[in-house]
Parts: sequence; structure tokens; C-alpha cells
Amino acid sequence: MEKQKGVFVIEGQAGTGKSVLVTSIFNEIQRAHNDKSSVFSGTNNYVLVNHPEMLKFYKRIAGESSVLLKKNFDRPTSFINKMLKNTEQADIVIIDEAHLLLTKKDVYNHFFQENQLQEIIKHAKVVIVIFDDNQVLKAKSYWSKQKLIAILGEKSIEIKHLQKQFRVEADADVQDWIAEFCSKKIQQVPKKQKFDFRIMNDAKEMYELVKEHEKAVGLSRLLATYDFPYRLDGNDYFVKAGNLNLRWDRSNPKESLAWAERSDTINEVGSVYTIQGFDLNYAGIILGPSLGYDEKSNKLIVRPEFYEDQAAFNGIKQLGSNIEATKERLMLNALRVLLTRARKGLYIYAVDINLQKKLLEC
Repeated sequence: MEKQKGVFVIEGQAGTGKSVLVTSIFNEIQRAHNDKSSVFSGTNNYVLVNHPEMLKFYKRIAGESSVLLKKNFDRPTSFINKMLKNTEQADIVIIDEAHLLLTKKDVYNHFFQENQLQEIIKHAKVVIVIFDDNQVLKAKSYWSKQKLIAILGEKSIEIKHLQKQFRVEADADVQDWIAEFCSKKIQQVPKKQKFDFRIMNDAKEMYELVKEHEKAVGLSRLLATYDFPYRLDGNDYFVKAGNLNLRWDRSNPKESLAWAERSDTINEVGSVYTIQGFDLNYAGIILGPSLGYDEKSNKLIVRPEFYEDQAAFNGIKQLGSNIEATKERLMLNALRVLLTRARKGLYIYAVDINLQKKLLEC
């Protein structure tokens, strides 16, 4: 903090404890902030996250803590604009879910520069970046490890890789199956084990199973790929899968609890945007029409034309790479996020009849 700008990059896939680490680090920093004998005494520190549900979670933790303040948790755009307006400089900034930072101008969200990470570094002495390029979901926040290193440039950088899986309480074969499936390879379902992993042929039956777990242990939800219509217009929209017809998660910015933490959301289907960053005990995943099966190649088919989150592709031409491959990567990243939420059990139902048949055969 006294000599030069420093950046600490912490990389780790879903479930490796990144958000727990953020909470722990910031708690210690802010505890020292109140200690007059500490080098951190009086420092101006923040946690930033470009995810409204995660921000609710952090602010709730701050409200229950004796050392944390809600004002120290913010969205990146709000932080950048405040620093510019007040010509302030932060000491330590931790960026959770840094793969969600904008990589292009977004006037609609009041970001007028070109890259949020670049701007944050300008306004902080030390930046801790929590990053997983397998969780990039939108073209306007399109990151790769190469792009990250290029943005950081010649600054003092340290990189740490988190590798231990804390969330998914399954043997390696289940974790390997999920990883292969998100690479479009369909393997035999792993042997029966403590982690309850099932392919379902009845969506309503899957929902009933999830509700049983919700009553028994809590934190059990239905999730779906973004393949069913949804608009932010105050109306209810529904996920229709086989014999199941259940509404999408309702947008409620005024709700203090995050979607995954509210008991009433057992009556809804969550999307990648409401569940990213959170743990569940049991998850039932609906794979919508954008995912199919090709018998010739024996692989998963990804169909961007059926993806209802077309806004995720805004600005994709400006990336200058293979457009279809980039769309596919964003969709498979979203799939990976959904399939890596559950700690104790994962259930999968495919709407596409060919994919459902193949998965059941496996």
C-alpha cells in the first residue's frame, strides 16, 4: 500500500471457496481498520461485485457484523463513479466475481469508460481479483485469462489458484462427468454414491423430490437454462418443461435476502443470474431447448437460436473472434454454473427428447 500498486489474482472454479475467502479476508482487514496500532488503521477499503444477488448477501452479512459496514460493499460502476466525483483513492479493493466486470462501455448502466477493472485499479492501491473465466456469461463482460493479464500489464501481480472442491460433496467421477458434459461430451452416469446424482424423465417428479429436500434440509431449488421467455416488466413468466409449469424467479430489488436464501422461492425456477455465486444442498436442473443431442458425433448440441437470453450476445461482433463459438462458450459457461451449485444432490431433466433419451440410456 505504501510503495506501488499491487494486484493479487485468486483463480478458482465454482465451489473452491472464493466467496468464503472474500468474506474472511475483508473481515480481518476491517477488524484491523479499527485497530489504531495496525498498518490498516483508518484505511478506505471496499468489496465490489457486479451481481445484485451477491451484493444483497454481502450487505446482509455486514448488517449482522460488528466490524463490517454496508457502505463498504458496492457495485463496480457505483464505486468508479463515486471515486471520480469525489477524487478519492481507496486503499484495498476486493472484486468478487471479477469475471462479471464490464469489458466495454455500457451507458445504460452508467459506465462510460472501456474496462471496469482498469478503472478500479486507477482508484485503488491494492486490488484483489477473484476470477474464474469459466463463469463469463455475457459478451459485454467477456474475459479470458489472456485478457486479464493484458489488462494488468506491468503492475506488481501475484496469482494464486484455489483447487480444493468444498461445495460438491461427490466423488471425482461426478465432478468429471459435469466437466465433460459442459465440454459437450456425454459419459456414463457415475456409480451410485452418497451424492445423489440422477437423470430424471419426469420434470414434476423432479420438482416434488426437490420440495422434499427443501422441507428436510432447506436450500433446495429448481433451476433452468435460459431457454424460456422472461422479461423485466413486472409480469410473471413460466418455465414449461414436460408436465411442469412453474414461474421464473420474480425480480424484487427491494428484497433484502438473496433469491437462494428466501424460502418462498421454492415455488419458482431460478436462472443462472439469480443463483451464480450461491450454494444449494439439492438442485433440480431443467435443460431447455437450446441443448440437444447429435447421435452421429455422440455429443451435446448447443443451439444459440433457442437461447432466450439474446442480450448476453450484445456486442459479440466487436470481440473479433468466431461468433458462433463465442456464443457457445457463453451458453456452456452458464450451464456449468447451474450444474455446480449443489452440495448433496443433483437432478437433471432435459426438454429435448433426443437428449433426454441419451441421458437416460447413460
